[in-house]
Amino acid sequence: MPKIAYSEAQREQIRQALIVTGFELMTKQGIQHTTVEQIYKKVGISRTFFYSFFPTKEDLIVEALYLQQPKLIAYAQNLMDDPSLNWREAVKRFLYSACYGEKSGIIVLTMEEQQLIFKRLSEENYRLFREKQFGLFNRIFETFGVRADTEQVQLLLNLFLAVIIICRALPDTLPMFVPEAGDKTVEFQVESILNYLESLKK
Repeated sequence: MPKIAYSEAQREQIRQALIVTGFELMTKQGIQHTTVEQIYKKVGISRTFFYSFFPTKEDLIVEALYLQQPKLIAYAQNLMDDPSLNWREAVKRFLYSACYGEKSGIIVLTMEEQQLIFKRLSEENYRLFREKQFGLFNRIFETFGVRADTEQVQLLLNLFLAVIIICRALPDTLPMFVPEAGDKTVEFQVESILNYLESLKK
């Protein structure tokens, strides 16, 4: 079978199709249950051709996370614009949506997935991811009407990710934690984050 020569524009279209397809599958069934084979078959290319775009599945996951960023900002804005929700209810809904990931159509990484991805990222790609992640959270907090300096954003980012990790890690990854108190633990952490965010409101 003759090898097809793709133009740069066609290659970029295929690359974007892989990212969008990966994103859609991951939001529906989670990262662990989404395979490279599912993605390239849905796009209609071969395994070998897939790997000419993304050396690993983890490289594609990072691109899917970048694709998700403006969607998260838009979701936060929609919640803030909802007249049926007060400020605290809107922010709480956003936090819970992020905690429970796929139920809300949001890609959320488990602790193991984070470790695997960042082991495979180059130093430059890791730096870029951290920059984009910081920018995302800064925009989200601005959407919430929160004025935070760099140190406060960094603290909030850690607090926000910590509650998500605990929510998704119980009981398998954190066996010393009490799984029966998992939901209450998440609720307590979310309320604490809300209180801190409220203290920073403009």
